[in-house]
Amino acid sequence: MASQNVLILTSNTGGGHRSAASALENSLHSLSPGRILVKMSQVLEEGHLFSRTAADLYNLLLRDHQDLMKYYFWAVNKLKPNESKLVFKSAMGYGIRLFEKVVPNVIVSVHPMTQHFFAYILKRLGLQDKIPLLTVVTDPYHGFWKGWACDDVSQYYVASDDAKQQLIEFGVGSHKIQVVGMPVHSKFKPVSPQEKRFLKASLGLDPDKFTVFVNSGWIGGGNIPQIYEALIREGSAMGLDIQAIFLAGKNDALLGKAHAMAASAHFPVKVMGYTSEIDVLMKASDVMLSKLGGLTTFEALSCRLPIIADTITPPMPQEMQTAAFLENTGAGLMLKQPGQIVSVVKSLIDDPASYYALQEAAELHGRPGASDMIARDVLRYLDLSAPVPLRINESKRKA
Repeated sequence: MASQNVLILTSNTGGGHRSAASALENSLHSLSPGRILVKMSQVLEEGHLFSRTAADLYNLLLRDHQDLMKYYFWAVNKLKPNESKLVFKSAMGYGIRLFEKVVPNVIVSVHPMTQHFFAYILKRLGLQDKIPLLTVVTDPYHGFWKGWACDDVSQYYVASDDAKQQLIEFGVGSHKIQVVGMPVHSKFKPVSPQEKRFLKASLGLDPDKFTVFVNSGWIGGGNIPQIYEALIREGSAMGLDIQAIFLAGKNDALLGKAHAMAASAHFPVKVMGYTSEIDVLMKASDVMLSKLGGLTTFEALSCRLPIIADTITPPMPQEMQTAAFLENTGAGLMLKQPGQIVSVVKSLIDDPASYYALQEAAELHGRPGASDMIARDVLRYLDLSAPVPLRINESKRKA
C-alpha cells in the first residue's frame, strides 16, 4: 500500500502543542507502521512575520511576565488575529509551498491559531472536500481560546465533557466533537518501585531519597524559579531530607542561575536544560512542581506522579479548571505562596498515607490511550480521503 501523508499543525508556544503532535505521530506510526508519513509544521513560526511575533510575545510573557498573560488572552479573543484575511493572504505563499511539499491526505491541528488559516487555504485551492481538517484541542477544560472553534473543521477531539460543552457554546455542532481524553505519548506511564530506583540512579541521584521534580516548563520561567529558590533556601535551613531535579527548559540564563543556586543547597540538586526525555524525569520523581499546562499535567498523571501546582499567579482562563480538577480529584496540591513549598513537601514525606492517596488519584485520573483513539480515527479519514493534486495550478496560486 502506498504511503499517505498527515500534516500536523502546531507551534512552540509552550511545550504542550508539540507534545500532543509528537504523541499523535507516535500513535500513527505504531498503529500503521510503514504506511503513514507525518510532517509537523510550526505554523506560527514559519508562516508570517506577524504570527511569529505573536508566538515570540506569548513565550516572552509566559517566561518573564506571567501576570500579563491574561491580557494577551483577552486581546487574542477580542481581536481574533487568527481569522484575519489580511494575514491569510500574506501567508498564502507559505501555505501553498507547504501543501506542495507534503501533499497531505489529512490535516490535523493541535493549536488554536492554525485551523482558520488552513481552512482558508483549502477553500482557495478547492480542496476542502478532498482533505479533511481535524482538530485536537489541547486545553482540557472550559475557559479556553475561542480560536479553537472553526466551522470548517470536520472533527474535533477533546479531553472532557466540559471542553465539549465549551466548543458547543462557541457554535460547534455536537456531532463534530468526540470526547477522548488528552493525547499523551505512550512513553508516559507508571513504573514499578524498582524501575523508579533504577531511573534515579541513572540520573546520578540517590535511589532511595524522596525526589522533587521542579519543572519550569519548555520555555523556562514564570514563578517556578522563585519557588525553587525558596525550596533551596528554606529547605536547606530546615534540613529537608530530599533531592531535587530542576528543569530550566530553553532558558539558558535561568540554567546558569539554577546551577548557582544549587551550589548553596544542603541537599542534592540535579540541574538540567531542555530535554526530550521529560518522561524519564517524571518517572524518576516522587512529586512534580509545575505550572498547570494541560499536556504536562496529564503526562504527570499518566506516570502516577502527584503534582504541586503553581497558582501563585492566578492560572490563565484555560488552566483554571485544570487547577480545580486536580484539587477536586485529590491528584494535586495548590501552591499559593513560594514560601509554602517546604511545608508542602515535608507534609508529603511525613504523611505517607496522604502521599499514596495522591499517587492513587493521579493514576485513576490519568486516562491514557487518547492519542491512539485519535490516531485510529485519523486512519479512518485516510481510508476515506480522495486523491490530492501534487501541484497547485497557477490560477489557484493567485486566488
